[in-house]
Amino acid sequence: MDKADIAALLALGAALFIAIGDVIHQRSAHEVTDEQVSHVQLFLQLLKDRMWWVGSLVSAVGFGLQAAALGLGSVLLVQALLVTSLLFALPLNARANHHRVSRFEWTWAVLLAASVAMIVTVGNPTAGHSRADPATWLAVGAVLGPLLVLCIVGAQIWSGRTISAMLLACVSGALWGVFAILTKGVVDRLGDGVWELLRTPELYAWAVVAVAGTGYQQAAFRAGSMTASLPTMTVTEPVVASVLGVVVLGETLRPGEAGWITLIGAVAVMMVATAALARGEAGWADRADAGEAIA
Repeated sequence: MDKADIAALLALGAALFIAIGDVIHQRSAHEVTDEQVSHVQLFLQLLKDRMWWVGSLVSAVGFGLQAAALGLGSVLLVQALLVTSLLFALPLNARANHHRVSRFEWTWAVLLAASVAMIVTVGNPTAGHSRADPATWLAVGAVLGPLLVLCIVGAQIWSGRTISAMLLACVSGALWGVFAILTKGVVDRLGDGVWELLRTPELYAWAVVAVAGTGYQQAAFRAGSMTASLPTMTVTEPVVASVLGVVVLGETLRPGEAGWITLIGAVAVMMVATAALARGEAGWADRADAGEAIA
């Protein structure tokens, strides 16, 4: 078994643990308070919640497996396989909330995961560098920062729970995508000793991005149900990580001439599946609101 195969298995294990953590976090975000609170207040209240910490420990196992996978394989490979966490999260969330996953949700979730598998298989991703220079990261911040701010502002303007959840999920997913790139750099420095690791700028950026990603993840979970936020988050993370893997770390896809058509089609299916799951959630939310109004 070569390194890429081991990385793939570790990534699938990471997807399972992260899915379990996401389900626990989503439940805690809705149950921690009945009051309208800001994103910061929500995060501070969750820090006092025992179940939230259980979810965080489970997610930490997933992040550890993800880090191990990134140490062996490319960002393109590992992050694409993490999308399968959605297939674990849907039934787990359904069981936790005492309802069944609909055929509609299963169909689009499977299509989403299949499109990702196609991207990994046809794209034939190759590893690049483990770290990037500060100038490259400044350029990334100059481009990505304003986009994230627009999403945050948009979530405040369009306060409908589905749209708000999707926009906040985009912010969280993008931050976790950056987190994956930084994780690869941190893992690369682990073998050089503690002192060299502490001198690595990626370590401190990694910690800040993890806190911010967690905060906006909880805000997205609070804004709507899991089928509104998680698919968007699940797709945004590998998309951002993959783009950064190519731009920042020099990773490449090698689909061949005929493979590019399949690759583009798989990306299109991935986007449509995410939108379909969110649209299904919007319809469910409208029916629920109508039922509450009648009651």
